[in-house]
Amino acid sequence: MSSAERRELIVQAAMRVIVRGGVGSATTRAIVAEAEMSLASFHYAFRSHAEMMRELVVWVVDAEVEAVFSSMRAGREIRVALRSGMQAYLDYLIADPGHEQVMQELVQYTLRTPGLEYLAQEQYDRYRSGVTRLLTEGAISSGVQWVVPVSDVARFVVTVTGGVTVAWLADRDTEAAGRVLDFAADSLARLAIPVMMPERSVDAESSLAREGAQ
Repeated sequence: MSSAERRELIVQAAMRVIVRGGVGSATTRAIVAEAEMSLASFHYAFRSHAEMMRELVVWVVDAEVEAVFSSMRAGREIRVALRSGMQAYLDYLIADPGHEQVMQELVQYTLRTPGLEYLAQEQYDRYRSGVTRLLTEGAISSGVQWVVPVSDVARFVVTVTGGVTVAWLADRDTEAAGRVLDFAADSLARLAIPVMMPERSVDAESSLAREGAQ
């Protein structure tokens, strides 16, 4: 087994442990037991428990971004593209609530654990980076440009989806979550304007007309 394969199996085992018993239950011994590996195998794959936790954050966030990215279609009107992307995230949340519950726990756990505070910032930096990529690609596909910095738009999206996540985990009201995402898509679409193509000069138009006549 390669080191990469070993790391992935350990991260997946850590996720299952945390889903069942919370972050506090995810000791190194509990994780290797879940992965059916030896303690030595863990230290072969990761230098520390903190490094493994960081890998867990990366693994989950990348999966979320991929779920949204795969829903994008070139040429969609920007409001449709935005709403479709956020629906893809909501579908991802509904399909496996445990993943997002773990991410919510990780934020609080790392903020309260001396020496791990940076993981909470990294988690949200990674969210915003992934969403920024999606918004940039979406604007290109829809033929629009953002009238405010795309990083600010990304922060708005992360804030809204974060709130929707917590609310849905609490009440499981999917219809209400959908309405909030409708509002968000409407608001975000107003921040995008069509890309204006440079007009060709009269001389250039005349030249093209002459070439066509010949």
